Amino acid sequence: MDGRLIEVQADAGNGDPNFFMVGLAAASVKEARERVRSAIRNSGLPFPQRRLTVNLAPPEVRKEGSALDLPIAVAVVLAQLGKPPPPRSAFLGELALDGQLRHVDGVLVAARWLHRNGYERVFVPRADAGEATLVEGLEVIPCADLAGVIAHLLGGAPIPPHTASGLSRPAEGAPEHDLGEIHGQEEARRALEIAASGGHHVLMSGPPGAGKTMLARCLPGILPPLELEEALEVAQVRSLLGELPKGGPVDWVRPFRAPHHGVSMAGLIGGGSGLALPGEISRAHQGVLFLDELAEFQSSVLQALRQPLESGRVTITRSAGSVVYPSRFTLVAATNPCPCGWTGDSRRACRCSQAAVDAYQRKLSGPLLDRIDLKVTVRRVPTGLLANEPTGENSAPVRERVMAARRRQLDRQGCLNAVLKPARLRRHAELDPASRRALERWAEQQGLSARGFHRSWRVARTAADLDGSDQIREQHVLEALGYRLQDAAA
Repeated sequence: MDGRLIEVQADAGNGDPNFFMVGLAAASVKEARERVRSAIRNSGLPFPQRRLTVNLAPPEVRKEGSALDLPIAVAVVLAQLGKPPPPRSAFLGELALDGQLRHVDGVLVAARWLHRNGYERVFVPRADAGEATLVEGLEVIPCADLAGVIAHLLGGAPIPPHTASGLSRPAEGAPEHDLGEIHGQEEARRALEIAASGGHHVLMSGPPGAGKTMLARCLPGILPPLELEEALEVAQVRSLLGELPKGGPVDWVRPFRAPHHGVSMAGLIGGGSGLALPGEISRAHQGVLFLDELAEFQSSVLQALRQPLESGRVTITRSAGSVVYPSRFTLVAATNPCPCGWTGDSRRACRCSQAAVDAYQRKLSGPLLDRIDLKVTVRRVPTGLLANEPTGENSAPVRERVMAARRRQLDRQGCLNAVLKPARLRRHAELDPASRRALERWAEQQGLSARGFHRSWRVARTAADLDGSDQIREQHVLEALGYRLQDAAA
């Protein structure tokens, strides 16, 4: 999510007409020699018939991808013509053999970094101009082909800067999945409301067909739309992956990602050859990550979630270097209580042995479960209710309460309750004597961990915010502790 400046230097000197490229270039960059040579010649521009050396500085940074095609070609042509490069300018773009410029990934990330570091303009392919103009104060030159870029630099045919169309929020429609369609499940509905209000993680456990997946898919409908800075963070991740929509680079809807339980470590956390790319947890940044059939995920993949759940970012180290990606998401997980799914069900008997049930539940480690604030048992709805009109509250009023609770948190402490550190928790979530005694007594009797103690405290603060209370009362603490009864049972 950060940038590294690559300075392209070209020198045309005496010697045989060879094209050398130095500066720790990967194979994809070395191939740029042939693309650049053909693009320059097919654009009617002079290519040096002498010894040509292109240096990519700094030499200790490995260069990958095709985004260096345009700056290499510009440097070569300007060196041949004896012209200086424009000051405080940067170039990004892949060249076709006929000199046309093609899309490259990560333009938004590069543009934001360039603006922060004092650059005034950036030359990008025309297809990426809308993405780059999301950065205010940076002049964006939309380029169709190499010949047009050189003509602009030489003052022959200036390219007008791309003008931003403005970031307008579309009208909000009805959610795809509405809480009003849920029959019963009051405890799970309340848990989702608390999770949406404070950014807390949720685990739902219950038999097949009880409604866990439908409940999870209702969560985006009660979340507020993204703020501008949040939307730009989400857009940066999508830009790196080449997943930004062409019509409008900014999407105001919070991401909802639901990877299959067969996902690999690289797919969920991030990885790949060279510098690691973002995984599903970064795609879900500022949104929801739904892990259905949690116990079916590979144990090593689940354990890798522990650090991102705590810190809101993930650091991935490979031989090519380390990268840090944001991963501040709300985790919603669903699992069956046993392999057959019917443990504890009042109508169907479980077919699993106790050893099989224990082995299945051990797939979810204690340290991972300790990082989940809200644990809810979802029971089957009586079949007699399924054909009736649902009587539960729709998503719209729930969303209003969620947004009001979030405004209270942001006005009070500048962040959601789920990310409060202990020092700020003591300052902004003071307990009255009765609630303090209840929390300390329950934690002592049930052996609650220090992490579980603070997480219950944060959930109590969110419950108080939903009630519009400045003070955490005993009922708020007891409600928060009720979501950790599975910890006590374990």
